[in-house]
Amino acid sequence: MTIRIIIADDHSVVRQGLRMFLALDPELQVVGEASNGAEALRIAHELKPDIVLMDILMPVMDGVAATVKIRRELPDTEVIALTSVLEDNAVVGAIKAGAIGYLLKDTQADELCRMIKGAAAGQVQLSPQAAARLVREVRAPENPQALTEREIDVLRLLAAGKANKEIAKALTIGEKTVKTHVSNILMKLGVQSRTQAALYAAQIGLAPLETS
Repeated sequence: MTIRIIIADDHSVVRQGLRMFLALDPELQVVGEASNGAEALRIAHELKPDIVLMDILMPVMDGVAATVKIRRELPDTEVIALTSVLEDNAVVGAIKAGAIGYLLKDTQADELCRMIKGAAAGQVQLSPQAAARLVREVRAPENPQALTEREIDVLRLLAAGKANKEIAKALTIGEKTVKTHVSNILMKLGVQSRTQAALYAAQIGLAPLETS
């Protein structure tokens, strides 16, 4: 199954470079490009991609605002923040907005392809530098609802970097059931992304945070 991708970046040379090396992987297909967050949102609604590679600093609408809207309006589309910025507020903003991953633009091409595939399969994707900042900066949810034992099992595996298929296999349940559990976990914790849920699991000692 091909993973459909939109690239959102205000520098055409960056979009062109990303498109060129992503095209070398037969499992990945760039279906659209955007030069700002508003355009990314519009194109995402049109094309319903699996993944949006989202620059953070863009004109008209920045990547954080666009991520919030895409995750709210298109819950089946995952967003990976891809940026040259490693400032705490940018990292935290992107993850709170619902991005499943935060990668720096100096990430190697083959590594980026691997992380895109992981994110499409439901794996949290964080560079170690971003993970270190996030654990420090992202506060645990206030008044989270109690999770069931099965939801705790799913959360533990999610935080350990497992994809939906691996979680399903480990717990001998269907992938659709895993997705339902993840949705319930996010709702009960009051968070926007699997990444925030994984950080919460790390903060309460449920599981160490897996970094890419």
